[in-house]
Amino acid sequence: MALFFTQTARQKIVIKASGILLVCYFSVCTVIAAFDISPELLNKITIKYGSEAATRVEQWQKLMQTAKTLTEQQKLRRVNDFFNQSINFVDDIWVWGKKDYWATPMEFLFQGAGDCEDYSIAKYFTLIEMGVADKKMRITYVKALKLNQAHMVLTYFPTPKSIPLVLDNINPMIKKASMRADLLPVYSFNGSGLWLAKSRGGGKKVGSSGRLSLWAELKKRMLKQTIE
Repeated sequence: MALFFTQTARQKIVIKASGILLVCYFSVCTVIAAFDISPELLNKITIKYGSEAATRVEQWQKLMQTAKTLTEQQKLRRVNDFFNQSINFVDDIWVWGKKDYWATPMEFLFQGAGDCEDYSIAKYFTLIEMGVADKKMRITYVKALKLNQAHMVLTYFPTPKSIPLVLDNINPMIKKASMRADLLPVYSFNGSGLWLAKSRGGGKKVGSSGRLSLWAELKKRMLKQTIE
């Protein structure tokens, strides 16, 4: 494994391992396949996870390569549509044999299945890689009132005081939180913090997202993710 560091305004750390590129911004870590996907890497993915998984990864890369030509609103729509249309909703117990498991974006793409947390996490990290600032996004835990169950969505704040937009796998339309009366926010987090909900706005910051054990475990797995 080759390890090297580059110092930028965002203190970016890059680790390259077995054809997988890991990018970390402070406490935010995302895992992406190198933009120039080699036939060898795609072959490894095909052998281990199947041809459909390799196709999903390749399409994901093509999506991220369009970032320079898209506005931020277009990025939100493209990423939301990509994951909603490419991945099947399946409960964790059937995919991972666990009641609650937060998959990395690569695990999500390889399996082609996951639950609401996996959709939200994959959208969050993909948008970060496409240049959307971490501070504009939060992974938000809500209660889906019509379904009477816990749910997770990605929320995007155009400005710090804006009513956020909601990226959801249940309702594919991106709407303001004020238009999603079916969702009751509980808490939200991103790479830098954890907030308790306050109506459908920003909420009160109560500490670091590192307090969430599943989030901490997710980031550890991302740092170790390779294709053998």
